[in-house]
Amino acid sequence: MRAEVCIYGEPQGKGRPKFSTVCGHPKARTPEKTVIYENLVQTEYRHQSGLRFPDDAMLDVRVFAYYAIPKSISKKKRQAMLDKKIRPTKKPDADNVCKVICDSLNGVAYRDDTQIVDCMVRKFYGEVPRVLVTIEDIKTD
Repeated sequence: MRAEVCIYGEPQGKGRPKFSTVCGHPKARTPEKTVIYENLVQTEYRHQSGLRFPDDAMLDVRVFAYYAIPKSISKKKRQAMLDKKIRPTKKPDADNVCKVICDSLNGVAYRDDTQIVDCMVRKFYGEVPRVLVTIEDIKTD
């Protein structure tokens, strides 16, 4: 089984939880920007694939994050970015991009992200900012 999804827009990372105290008890909440992005990922996955992996599946996840090319860049550097000779070393971190994608798909594409046994994240520049996600069931023989 294999599922592919493309989430258009600038790649985002998982935001740090915000803590507060309610009636003397600590409470953590996910930042609103992260919740909105997680909902976008879920909606796009359901719309583009909707595939649900078995609860006992071992999964391989590939995440390709394409960042927008800055407007004030020279033509030479722009071409090097498109040729993947210059890659983004800016935020969000690769692990945070992966985390927001994998956490978003909990209960949607798979039971839990503990099923992910292999994961790869790559960051590139592109004409269209987006995140491409591929999830594949690892076959056991």
